[in-house]
Amino acid sequence: MGQKITFNLPDLGEGLTEGEVAGWLVEPGGEVKLNQPFVEVETAKALVEVPSPYDGFLAEHHAQPGDTVDVGSPLATFEVEGEAPPTDKPAKESGDKRTPNLVGYGAKEHAPKRRKRKSGAEAPAPVAQAPAPVVPQVPAPAPASAPAQTGPVLAKPPVRKLAKDLGIDLASLTPTGPRGTVSRSDVESAAQPPAVFTPPSRIAREVEPGGEERIPIKGVRKLTAQNMVASAFTAPHATVFLTCDVTAMMETVAQFKGRREFADVKVTPLLLVAKAVLLAATRHPMINAFWDEEAGEIVVKHDVNLGIAAATPRGLVVPNIKAAQRLSLVELAAAIGDLTRTAREGKTTPADMSGGTFSITNVGVFGIDTGTPILPPGESAILVFGAIRPQPWVHEGEIAVRQITTLGLSFDHRLIDGELGSQFLADIGAFLSRPGETLLAWT
Repeated sequence: MGQKITFNLPDLGEGLTEGEVAGWLVEPGGEVKLNQPFVEVETAKALVEVPSPYDGFLAEHHAQPGDTVDVGSPLATFEVEGEAPPTDKPAKESGDKRTPNLVGYGAKEHAPKRRKRKSGAEAPAPVAQAPAPVVPQVPAPAPASAPAQTGPVLAKPPVRKLAKDLGIDLASLTPTGPRGTVSRSDVESAAQPPAVFTPPSRIAREVEPGGEERIPIKGVRKLTAQNMVASAFTAPHATVFLTCDVTAMMETVAQFKGRREFADVKVTPLLLVAKAVLLAATRHPMINAFWDEEAGEIVVKHDVNLGIAAATPRGLVVPNIKAAQRLSLVELAAAIGDLTRTAREGKTTPADMSGGTFSITNVGVFGIDTGTPILPPGESAILVFGAIRPQPWVHEGEIAVRQITTLGLSFDHRLIDGELGSQFLADIGAFLSRPGETLLAWT
């Protein structure tokens, strides 16, 4: 009989004090390896896989999927052989508790008490405290030809969510994905009748006349709502628009796609829009600033942490590329690709979404021409990039069919006046109209 050790929910960083259990990756009695993800926890900013701090067995869950657990409160109990392994680093003292923190985030000064489970049952008192987990390493997967899962089921968060929505038990599936992972097609094939996943909010279904549906406000949607309300009622928003000819930009995108240095990255119009923003920000530094009401100061940031808005099944997230102005065009393309891919897979970390200084929202991918976006917290400007359409345009004195788009810039009118906002947007438009010429002239 091994020693039982209770593991508390670690500090997830960035001011987060609680998390919702999205799903258990290991059931009670299941074997776990050190650093193996054993539970998915959804915070207001990201879906986080928590790694196991031990080699041993997961003895007990202290919360069910959908339950909210406070940082520092019991999450699971492990059973390990012999003495508990020593911690790699001391946890932050918090009253009579020692709260480990998830790697990459600092420990909190306090550990809130766990709120009661929905069943009303209290979790058992901790027997011993777990060490701080280290960077997760995915265990060696079972061969793809295995008839069933005998260990932890390997699947990406979007695939797990799909399986949950369709009522499919991942453990019952034969994985066909890379490295023995359960793929989206595995889940869809198991659905009876076969189905292609559609987000719940978009499912057309029969409803009872006069009825209603209530959706809990939590996670990313809750934080987004709070931030948008705070921004809308704190910063006086103003928006300017510019319609411009981006035919040359589209030609440049096509040229880049054929160049050897861009062979391993995805080249899209968004790449050149991002580059235009970064170059224009060097000409107009006040765009990359924010209004610090408490200090009575305008804070001008030297680095542009460029946010790219991404729509995900969990809601809108805006991860950012740190110090994006320092990247080459190829590096910027790779960073945008990594950022959007990680967001769609539901693996964006809280650190990736903090510290943004300027954001871009690309509504053109939805066929929308433009909009008036609300500023993310701590930022003073956001660019909206609309759809690119072939339209009649006066070009070199004659009417011709050209590739046209509309840009919009919303800004905080306390520190960015109409002149500055208009000059900044005009510079972006000038770059997109002649990207080859302006790249040489501005860099």
